Amino acid sequence: MTEARPLRADARRNRDKVLATAVHAFATEGADVSLEAIAKAAGVGIGTLYRHFPTREALVAAAYRNELDRIVGAVPELLAGLPPEAALRAWMDLFVGYMHAKRDLGDALRALIASGGDPFAQSRERLIGAVVDLMAAGVAAGTIRDDVPPLDVLVGLGGITTSADPAQASRLLDLLMDGLRHGTSRPAGPPGGS
Repeated sequence: MTEARPLRADARRNRDKVLATAVHAFATEGADVSLEAIAKAAGVGIGTLYRHFPTREALVAAAYRNELDRIVGAVPELLAGLPPEAALRAWMDLFVGYMHAKRDLGDALRALIASGGDPFAQSRERLIGAVVDLMAAGVAAGTIRDDVPPLDVLVGLGGITTSADPAQASRLLDLLMDGLRHGTSRPAGPPGGS
């Protein structure tokens, strides 16, 4: 198998514009939006769209993978630019955006799955890997507890993203962060104990 050559800068920009436009178009116009409409909205010709994505299914899968790549790929940059605890909290905000994009692609992803595609292969593992890296940095810095399984954090984040109220979601993310901070471990027992 030969490796694909890296895209030229202009080709990469066109591909990125098509993917971002596709997410928006599938969210606002549904899974049946025409590829021509997506190409036009992205400011590229239909030939450019087909050169990168020869089928609707390829476009849907790539749009989802692009959102996944963005959130997983943000981890090193966040850890390089922020203290570990702040990097984890900033990543949580990105996760909320990722889940909204995934929901926006919902009908298109369901159609892809119905046609035999598996856009979610390795998604869970990659997201858990991102959480592991972020939490490990916080544990090493002494700011994040070491007794919380990363999968629990990911499941908690998934639950938070069901809130339609951005202010509520932000408060819930802060609450989750409070529970992850080093020194917040509490013995089991009834709330408010005596």
